[in-house]
Amino acid sequence: MTLVLAAPLAAGRLGRFNPAAKLAAAAIVMVGLLVTADLVTAGIVLGAELAALPLARVRPGELARRAWPLPVAAAGVALANLVASSAPGTTTAAISIRLIAIALPGVLVFASTDAVDLADALVQQVRVPPRFAYGALAAFRLLPMLAAEWETIGRARRARGIDAGRSPLRAAALFGSRVYALLVAAIRTGTRLAAAMDARGFDSRSPRSCARRQVVRAHDWLLVAATAAVVAGANLTAVAVGAWHPLLL
Repeated sequence: MTLVLAAPLAAGRLGRFNPAAKLAAAAIVMVGLLVTADLVTAGIVLGAELAALPLARVRPGELARRAWPLPVAAAGVALANLVASSAPGTTTAAISIRLIAIALPGVLVFASTDAVDLADALVQQVRVPPRFAYGALAAFRLLPMLAAEWETIGRARRARGIDAGRSPLRAAALFGSRVYALLVAAIRTGTRLAAAMDARGFDSRSPRSCARRQVVRAHDWLLVAATAAVVAGANLTAVAVGAWHPLLL
């Protein structure tokens, strides 16, 4: 929730890029790192991402507030590999660093992009069907409402004296019933939203016009090309030093 639902970052330069170009750059990083598990490639890519943060004018404190689960998840992956796997320590470290290097661009993309602009770019540049793109936008906008609904259900139950006390079994039962209540509320909200979107013509097969144009400019192509060059250079460097080896997960 922390990574996605917060308001867009106050990142001046990142916010100026086309959302489709930012998604393409993040996809290049993901593909380039999923083919290998060596420490050199992951380290170079992560180092380049961290070096580019000042250029993007991302506030370190705000980024840390949003992306703090990444190092926690990387530490958990490293611990799990050390306990349950016979892989060497360098491979374990490479997998953890790779996880951060893959996830960090995604955090920056979603945190620096308005959801409406993202949906428009998916329709105009990626050629995603409008019904799917704007349906995903609507679902994205409903996530904060679900979080508020979860809190409302909890407060209502506490007001009626429904509490687990110190019993873990009672707490598990109450948690399950709370999840069920949230699921019922989500289905009802989704049904009303689907009917409203169909009433506004989202179910029509006729072509739709775009009120907000998303333009791919020269700096967008430069972002994609620079990302591809960094990822390719990292893999070639690992090959040159003899550290590169494939890993299919």
